[in-house]
Amino acid sequence: MTDSKEIWIETGYKIFAQTGKSGLKIDLLAKKVGISKSSFYHHFVDVDIFTDHLLKYHLKQSYLIADKEQNAKNIDPELIDILVYHKTDLLFNRQLRINRDNEAYAETLKLSNQIIGNSFVMLWVKDLKMELTIKQLEGLFELGLENFYLQITQDNLNARWLSEYFTNLRQIAKNFT
Repeated sequence: MTDSKEIWIETGYKIFAQTGKSGLKIDLLAKKVGISKSSFYHHFVDVDIFTDHLLKYHLKQSYLIADKEQNAKNIDPELIDILVYHKTDLLFNRQLRINRDNEAYAETLKLSNQIIGNSFVMLWVKDLKMELTIKQLEGLFELGLENFYLQITQDNLNARWLSEYFTNLRQIAKNFT
């Protein structure tokens, strides 16, 4: 990938994470990256092709997160540090959830959740120190994930909020046993 192509993708990724597809205006992107619109058209032709690049970039980011999660030994502080570092990726995933009526977004969301979710669930099970069936774990994870994405914002996605969130989630899980 050329440097200017990477700049377009990284900037578009951040904008999408904040505003969804509605924020992907070529004029705005060109201003943010400081490169002419003709460069955008040279690399991507149109916004739909650009969005496909963003979705692929998100899956690459999901693999990076999953690799880090596999090496984490605990939720607090190790996983929380990973999540704070990957704030933009989580907010991007949130936009995919909000707009999952779009087939490409729904498919990317599903793949991303599979990539990240497996490592997360294993760490969560270890952290909970509880014996739950696979069905119970899957149900709790789905509820927790939906609740998580309903609550996160650019402002609250920080270590303190995440620590409180996981403490509450742990308490809810313990109430199931």
